[in-house]
Amino acid sequence: MAGWTVDRPQRLTMDGPVTRLNVRLVTGLLNVVATDGPARVDVTRVGRRPIFITHEDGRLTIRQERGWGWADALWWLRSFTRSPRVDVSVAVPADVLADLGLVAGSVVASGLRQQTMVDVTAGQITLMGLRGNTTAKIVSGPVEALGVSGDLTMETVSGEVILANSDADRVHAQTVSGSITCDLDNCRRSEIRLNTISGSITVRIRRDSDLDVRLHTASGRITSGFPQVRTSTFPLANSEGVLGAGAGRLWASATSGSIALLAREVHADEEELP
Repeated sequence: MAGWTVDRPQRLTMDGPVTRLNVRLVTGLLNVVATDGPARVDVTRVGRRPIFITHEDGRLTIRQERGWGWADALWWLRSFTRSPRVDVSVAVPADVLADLGLVAGSVVASGLRQQTMVDVTAGQITLMGLRGNTTAKIVSGPVEALGVSGDLTMETVSGEVILANSDADRVHAQTVSGSITCDLDNCRRSEIRLNTISGSITVRIRRDSDLDVRLHTASGRITSGFPQVRTSTFPLANSEGVLGAGAGRLWASATSGSIALLAREVHADEEELP
């Protein structure tokens, strides 16, 4: 096993293969990117507490020495404004299984294509060009996903969810207090579930999408750019309809908030959906 205790800025290159990545940090910035070369760890800022890095049997672990229980998380959140930040960048093979955790700060993950799990207490999560199974959870703050495919789950308690240029096969986005905005490319045979308690939902899909659409809000309006999706307002606002052959499914539900379903025209230079 190779191990390092990093208490100052340092760059490390792993000698052997990396198939799993496990990161647990407290405050700061974590950037994970796919690379064709050897796995690397670049620590550009270190706080009072060192970072421990180990590499054994294909598993790369990066952690700080405090525990990971809720008591520790709350303590660090209360002292976040005076706690030194860490800045860590990790380059790993695209097929790595990644489990990323941060108490307070920002996580950016890009180019991974197997399984990626991100858990942040307070801050921001940004996902770019991911494939495979992706799960992003945050208590306070936004989740943004750009060009993500495969199976995508995004959850936030207080914050907005933004999904753009996505052709994911399955999307599950959920907020307690916050809006959901989705711009979806390929909606044939996709399963899309969007839920918010307090907030609005906006979905834009191609006009040639194949979807069974069901929209519901307890307190708010529903607007649709598709004449096939008809709205009833009694006793609650509901809209249902079938687009194309209805091979995929779109469910959107808001307890307190409006829902807008927008149609994007298919231009001549774009491929028709298969």
